[in-house]
Amino acid sequence: MSAIPGVGTDRVVTGIGLGMLAYSLFATHDAANKYLAASLPVWQVLFFRSVTIVTGALVFGRGKLLARVVETPLKLQLLGRGALTLLAWLLYYTASRELPLAQLMTLYFSSPIIVAVLAIPILGERVNAARWVALGLGFTGVLLASDPLGVHASLATALVLAAAVLWAIAILLMRLIARRESSLVQIFYQNALFLVLTGSVTFFLWTPPTPLEFALLALIGVFGGAGQFILFEGVRLAPASVMSTVEYTGLIWAFLLGYLVWGDIPSPATWLGAGLIFTSGLFLLAMERRRRA
Repeated sequence: MSAIPGVGTDRVVTGIGLGMLAYSLFATHDAANKYLAASLPVWQVLFFRSVTIVTGALVFGRGKLLARVVETPLKLQLLGRGALTLLAWLLYYTASRELPLAQLMTLYFSSPIIVAVLAIPILGERVNAARWVALGLGFTGVLLASDPLGVHASLATALVLAAAVLWAIAILLMRLIARRESSLVQIFYQNALFLVLTGSVTFFLWTPPTPLEFALLALIGVFGGAGQFILFEGVRLAPASVMSTVEYTGLIWAFLLGYLVWGDIPSPATWLGAGLIFTSGLFLLAMERRRRA
């Protein structure tokens, strides 16, 4: 029996797979953002990203999407979630200027713990022992892999921790809204809000991108939009406490991209931590499949 009424274990397993795919896209997206944040204003990066995603949503949804955007009774919830997400990303990308990618994501990955805890009173989820074990394994892997002792107290660390709290709340709101609205409506509202707010600032802080930067901005939009849609669909299928554990798999991609792009060589502790993260994902998947059987 599923921990969430109406959500079968088959759907949960599918949600886990979608979540893993989404977080692999987000890791590439975050690496490109970190690269661009060194030369372009964060507002401008988010503006280009939002333009791409809103355009894609309109191409796929067309008139039916626009009609639902106008008709939905959840306008305030959708706009509120978009505002929380925008603030979280602004804090995260600002902190990314100062922190190495692995350490940045270690601090940010405190958000799955927050999601799992708050999902109990807010969403009424029952977080079983297997999910807590998977969550603990994943976070232990994050700590081992990213050398948290090397992270010193600073404004950047405070910003990324604040971003983690805001992102956790946004994930819970995503789950609540997904019970009544489609993923495409959520994506449109969130990125339309981003487009208006970041566009107004970008107008005054415009920095001409190079051809390479233009290409990366387009890549961020495509990967960000695809990642959002896949994640929203995964959240519709699997409980928030499950998806919070799946989020840890993104760190493995972050280590790989950190090596390929910035030449960060993983230490033995990094490999051990990555192994624990991978194990936590397999353990969660096996336990959910066992529940189905």
